Amino acid sequence: MRQPVDLPRAYRLLNHGPTVLVGASHEGRTNVMSVAWAMALDFDPPKVAVVVDKSTYTRSLIEASGRLSISVPCVAQAGLVTALGNHSGRDTDKLADFNVSLLDEPAAHGPLVAGCVAWLDGVCLPGADNAARHDLFLVEITGAWADDRVFSNGRWHFEEAGDDSLRTLHHIAGGHYLAIGAPVDG
Repeated sequence: MRQPVDLPRAYRLLNHGPTVLVGASHEGRTNVMSVAWAMALDFDPPKVAVVVDKSTYTRSLIEASGRLSISVPCVAQAGLVTALGNHSGRDTDKLADFNVSLLDEPAAHGPLVAGCVAWLDGVCLPGADNAARHDLFLVEITGAWADDRVFSNGRWHFEEAGDDSLRTLHHIAGGHYLAIGAPVDG
């Protein structure tokens, strides 16, 4: 079900603009939060940009570890995405309180959330000024995986899965999302 994605094609996992779950671990502490602002930046080596507010617990773990993970949730996880975005890891153990299961991926250094349709793992690139001034982290992706029911041969194919609950979420505001729609060839 989960297959590795060639790193030069990893950008395609985020290119359609989904809401993501950003995770980090440091010294036995792990947290995951919802993020609406994540985008692909480069192909080879693959890089992404992620905005993580300075007030978040996950941000402190990212800064301490120098790494982060990205999980791409689907429609079936909309409630979880909202919960992880509305609660702070400073106040609660979100993994325990919201029954978040993590994948056991030996190549990953950050937490990868089970039930998602794609996962990326990476190391933060130098640029503390970007993080300090803009809450922006530039990340080189070191591992990428996708659920082959909806991503294979370097492309998404939600329409072929036959299960709309596997479509990715796109945050609008206030806990409201749109699901990725049907493909249109140009």
